[in-house]
Amino acid sequence: MKKLLAILLTVCLVVGIFAGCGGEKKQDDTATSDIKVGFIFLHDDKSTYDLNFMEAAKAAQAELGLSDDQVIFVDSIDESVDCYNTAVDLVDQGCSVIFADSFGHEEWMIKAAKEFPDVQFSHATGVKAHTEGVENFHNAFATIFEGRFLAGVAAGMKLNEMIEAGTITPEQAVIGYVGAFPYAEVVSGYTSFFLGARYICPSATMLVDFTNSWYAPDAERDVANALMDRGCVLISQHADSMGAPSACEARNVPNISYNVSTKETCPNTYIIASKINWTPYMVYMIKSVMDGEHYATDWTGTIATGSVELCELNEAAAAPGTAEKIEEVKGMLLDGSLKVFDTAAFTVNGETLATYLADVDDEGDFVGETEVISDGYFHESEYRSAPYFDVNIDGITRLDLQK
Repeated sequence: MKKLLAILLTVCLVVGIFAGCGGEKKQDDTATSDIKVGFIFLHDDKSTYDLNFMEAAKAAQAELGLSDDQVIFVDSIDESVDCYNTAVDLVDQGCSVIFADSFGHEEWMIKAAKEFPDVQFSHATGVKAHTEGVENFHNAFATIFEGRFLAGVAAGMKLNEMIEAGTITPEQAVIGYVGAFPYAEVVSGYTSFFLGARYICPSATMLVDFTNSWYAPDAERDVANALMDRGCVLISQHADSMGAPSACEARNVPNISYNVSTKETCPNTYIIASKINWTPYMVYMIKSVMDGEHYATDWTGTIATGSVELCELNEAAAAPGTAEKIEEVKGMLLDGSLKVFDTAAFTVNGETLATYLADVDDEGDFVGETEVISDGYFHESEYRSAPYFDVNIDGITRLDLQK
């Protein structure tokens, strides 16, 4: 018996030694009990954009069972060296993974990632992870253009309702869009929204203007009012405050919001909103670090992953049948029978777009190098997660180009 126990003890020791040496060792020291996660936000929770991230982070925290002292939120961090300094401070506080939510944070997150190779840095909406070659730096985004398209379907249903009621003529089905910057992310968003609206209401056209700020309540309100003054009968936006929705409520003009429902504050005009649900990515990111596993350098969420969502539909403002039509179109997007950027659905200067080199590998030269049209559609977010659709299509008038 003593001899058998000695053999078993020897085997256990050998197994223990080999379990602690060589191979891809799991980071057992980064277990649920001691992991710490840092989140960097551009604005506070008054920004609908940042609020969406904050709510997602809290949901991820709950899903993973993390305590409040394991999650650090830092808001109102400019797209400047402040981001780098904040990241360094979060490292000093023991964070194993750090997430930043704004496009202009990227260069500072890369700088921090290079300095602290044992910490994972994730960045939303960025474009450089797949070319930078920094192993602990990651980008993430989602196919929000599909959510925008579905929100556009709701807009098209509302326009058709107004046409059928005689409130407007088909030619007066003009949408106004409040954009932040004329970046590809915004262009992709308003174009997909427009294509969703036109899928339902073929006579729809759209006017777009920009605030040149992600969060500027007064400017967003002013642009929305200016668009309504030009005859726009429905407003949507890619801007982060309540400026545009509030302007619509004041003038009783239908509004399609972004990131959050505005039903409570705009009960008469809010129809629906599209959003990226960041919780699936945040859970994946944190869980990977907890398990000691490398996670995707450039990750794209989809409708199927639960990353692209629509907020509640306001039946009081939406056209009858909107919910059913959205579900029908969503099913077509999921099974691939409908493509948002089907080149048969739009023209550029009267011509079908047969080829396009997109600036997928962002080297700062703004020169396209990747062919993104094949199989009859523009392959948005398939070659990197962040949008690169920056085409000005017919039916959309950019007012900034006329100034």
